[in-house]
Amino acid sequence: MSSKELIIEKLLEQRDINLNTLKHLEFELVMDPTEKEIEKINILQKNTIEELKKIEQEIAFLTSKKS
Repeated sequence: MSSKELIIEKLLEQRDINLNTLKHLEFELVMDPTEKEIEKINILQKNTIEELKKIEQEIAFLTSKKS
C-alpha cells in the first residue's frame, strides 16, 4: 500500500469518526438539553462539519492527483 493510499485511508477513518460524532450530537439534542448545552452542541456540530469539509477536500485532492 502506498503512502498516498495510507493517507487516504486515515482521512476516511477520520471522516467516519466525525460522522459518528455528528450522529451523537444530534442524539444529544433530543435528550432535552439546557440552552447552554444546546449552544455547545451547535458549536461542536459547526466545527465538526467544517472539519468534514476539509477532510473531503483533501480526499478529493489526493484522489484526483496522478500517482
